[in-house]
Amino acid sequence: MQVCLHLGAHRCATSSFQEYLRQNAAELEGNGIGVWGPRHTRKGLFHGVLPVSSFHSKKAQAKRAQGRLRMKLDSHRARGIQQLLISDENVIGSARANLYQAELYGDVGDRMTRFFAAFDGAITSIALNIRSLEAYWASVISCAVARGISVPQASHLQRLAEARRSWRDVITDIACAMPEVEIKVLPFETFGGRPETQLSLLTGKETPKTHARVRLNSALRLEDLRRHMAPMAARDLPAGEGRWRPFASGQTALLRENYADDLMWLVAGADGLAQLVQDPEHKVAGVNLPQTDETRGTPDDKKDRRLAGSG
Repeated sequence: MQVCLHLGAHRCATSSFQEYLRQNAAELEGNGIGVWGPRHTRKGLFHGVLPVSSFHSKKAQAKRAQGRLRMKLDSHRARGIQQLLISDENVIGSARANLYQAELYGDVGDRMTRFFAAFDGAITSIALNIRSLEAYWASVISCAVARGISVPQASHLQRLAEARRSWRDVITDIACAMPEVEIKVLPFETFGGRPETQLSLLTGKETPKTHARVRLNSALRLEDLRRHMAPMAARDLPAGEGRWRPFASGQTALLRENYADDLMWLVAGADGLAQLVQDPEHKVAGVNLPQTDETRGTPDDKKDRRLAGSG
């Protein structure tokens, strides 16, 4: 059984993708595809993979988690599941921790090492969604403020803009923690609103089109944020309506440049660590360009250039 661990990340239409999987779970299972979403993974399934305060030692917690996962995987194999997709963005950390630390999933290497051990070699591929950094951080900030976090100060925004850690570092840490596991990277800008295409590329199978345009947990617009916040706190928001863009133009340029470097690295092969998944509907030119008519002008040139007569 092939096991794909879909890591999200946060603010990359992950919740919408998971809802699409949940709504189509019965049809997918009939096609040999099993799905574990947050409703499965956050009910104790991963308990002990990351050690918590307990009477049991860290080693004992990890061993129990490994046994629990092995039993669950065996039950799916017995049911004839050929491919299992596990989707939970919290595996790699939390968006709130990223915001506090002004760093992109700084402990992802340690976390993935523990999950790799817990699955005991069962994971065959990793799927990671990435997003342009200025849009990612803006979405994270918007959601955090809607949940009661203070509006970030200018100094904190500058720290985010100047942070050296980018998606390339996240991918490298995952690859080091999970050797020999294929890593597929899917940009939000290409696959964010197309869960059926994303699933098809991850499984290699035809996927259902139903429930493919459900959108969950979108970042709130400025006018909606004001309604969710206390009047005093809302004063820190900028004036106007529409999408909140917290970064200044120079900060936005820095973040976009870092993301462009990440994409260039991925296009160049990512040092053999990961594969950038291409849009199947985007046609690229082949080795030999198509032949075109190289004759200058048109056959009726002479006829068209005559001026109207006087009569």
